[in-house]
Amino acid sequence: MSSVPDHQANDARILRVGVIGCGEISQVAHIPNINFLSHKFRTTYLCDISKQALAYCSTKVQGGTPKTTTNPEELCSSPDVDVVLIANSDAYHVEHGIIALKNDKYCLIEKPAATCFRDIDRLLGAERASKGKVFVGTMRRYATAFIDAVKEVGGMDKIQYARVRDIIGLNSTFVSQNGTFPQKFNDFTKADVEVRSRREADIFEQALVKELGTHDLSAMREILGMPKSVAGAVLTFPGIFSVLFQYDDFPVTYESGVNDVPQFDAHIEVYSANKIVRVNFDSPYVKGLPVTMTIREKIGDGGFQERTIRKTYQDPYTLEMLELYDCVVGGKTPKTSAEDARKDIELFQMILKAGAERFKS
Repeated sequence: MSSVPDHQANDARILRVGVIGCGEISQVAHIPNINFLSHKFRTTYLCDISKQALAYCSTKVQGGTPKTTTNPEELCSSPDVDVVLIANSDAYHVEHGIIALKNDKYCLIEKPAATCFRDIDRLLGAERASKGKVFVGTMRRYATAFIDAVKEVGGMDKIQYARVRDIIGLNSTFVSQNGTFPQKFNDFTKADVEVRSRREADIFEQALVKELGTHDLSAMREILGMPKSVAGAVLTFPGIFSVLFQYDDFPVTYESGVNDVPQFDAHIEVYSANKIVRVNFDSPYVKGLPVTMTIREKIGDGGFQERTIRKTYQDPYTLEMLELYDCVVGGKTPKTSAEDARKDIELFQMILKAGAERFKS
C-alpha cells in the first residue's frame, strides 16, 4: 500500500489530453500551455479534418509524438486519452462533446459550448448519462484578479451601477505579434465545407431566430448575478452592440463588438457609493499580459485612494488549465459547467426579445 499522501499522488498524475481542432487557438494557447504544464498534462492525440494541420501541430507537441486522426470518435474512445479538449468550429462543439461524454471522458469545450437551448440541453443530457463532465472554457473567470474582484464586489454595501465592455481590435493583430506564428491550412474536401456550412446555418437559425446564445457575459453573471430584465438593446450585427440590463435596484450597461483599432478594451467596472472596483483584461493571445484589479475609493474625510493590484502574471488560459486539472483529478464540478453555460443562452434570449424589432430590420 502506498504511503504517499493523496494530494502528492494526485499531483504526480499526468493527464493525457486529446485535442480536437488544430486551428489558431490550439496552436497559440492550448498546445503550448499543455507543454508548459508538462508536470500535469501531456498531449497524446490530435484530431482535425486537415492532415496538414495534424502534421504541423504534431511537431509542436512536447513529451512524445501524439497519435493523429481525422475521426473524433477514434480520439474520444482511445484509452490513451483522459481529457478531450474541443477547440474546433463552434458548429461541432456539442456533437464532439457528446461523443466524449459517451466515452465517459471529461471534456474542456471552448466557448461557446452551445449557441442555443436545443443543443445545450442535448449536451446536458449526455453529461447526466456519463461519468465525465463538461468544463466550458470561459477562461476570464479563472483570472486571479477577477476572482479577487468578485470578493470585493461581494463586500460592497450597495451597488449603484456597473459597466461591462468588450470592444476589441481584430484578433489577428495580437496573434501576428505574439511569437507563436500559427499556420492555416485548407486541405479539406468540398464535402467537409458543405457539412460545416449546414451545421453553422442550423445553429445560426436556432440561435438568432429562435434564441441567441453566446459566451461574452459569463463573467458578468458571476460577479453580479443574473439581471432581472433587459431594459433595452441596440443589436448591430456585425458591429458594436449595446444592452441595458435592469438588476433589482441598479442598471448595468454592456457593450461588445469588434473594430479595426488595434487595442483590447475589455473590463468590468462596478460602482458603489464609496468604492469603484474595475477588472481590466488584456488580449489572451499574448501570453503573460496581466489581468489587473483597480480599486478607487473614498478614504477619511473626503480623501481619495486608487490602488491597482496585480498578483500574478499567470494568464487566464494557464489558470483555467490548472483548475481543469483539479476538477478532473479531484472529481470536482467546474464553476463553468454546461449547466452554468445555459444561463448565457437565457441571457441572450432576453436581449434578443428586447432588441427584436431592430434586429429583424
